[in-house]
Amino acid sequence: MLVDIVEEDAASLEAYASVPIRFDVLSVVEARRPEASGEFLLEERRVSAPFEKDYDAVPGNSPLEWPTRFDLSSWGFLVARSNGVRVGGATILMAPRNVELPDAQEDLAVLWDIRVAPEARGQGVGSALLDAAERWAGRHGARRLQVETQNINVAACRLYARHGFALEAVNHFAYANLPGETQFLWYKTVVTG
Repeated sequence: MLVDIVEEDAASLEAYASVPIRFDVLSVVEARRPEASGEFLLEERRVSAPFEKDYDAVPGNSPLEWPTRFDLSSWGFLVARSNGVRVGGATILMAPRNVELPDAQEDLAVLWDIRVAPEARGQGVGSALLDAAERWAGRHGARRLQVETQNINVAACRLYARHGFALEAVNHFAYANLPGETQFLWYKTVVTG
């Protein structure tokens, strides 16, 4: 799929939120770190009862709620269009001061959100957005790009691994209200300039 990616501003959040982020959970990723290795080994396991996950349905998570929770002045908003139709988006923030993160640093950019319309998934839109997010981070002085996902988002885990991100942290207890979900923190060194 041919995709054009441009930057928008926070005024476009309603249109940005029109691309759903929900997906069906058919399997999960289990991460284990053998004692002899510093890297996590990932194994996919099918779930016994598939379900739908919608991050936007979690209170405070919808892009429409971000302006009431955060100062968006250092955030970047990317939109992906194919033949003029919005098929995805990504949000990146630089040196987040008003967002609680485990290792916020001045030269850290965070891929806060990435979404692809269901009909466009598996056609390179996520990869194009991720590449554009890396370039955005580099232009804004980031040395590393962080992205958080959960073990239930297998497609995201595959995307980040395919793009050279390293899984550096696994937190089984990050989500008190979601005991079945494990936090994965992925990192990648980016080219600045």
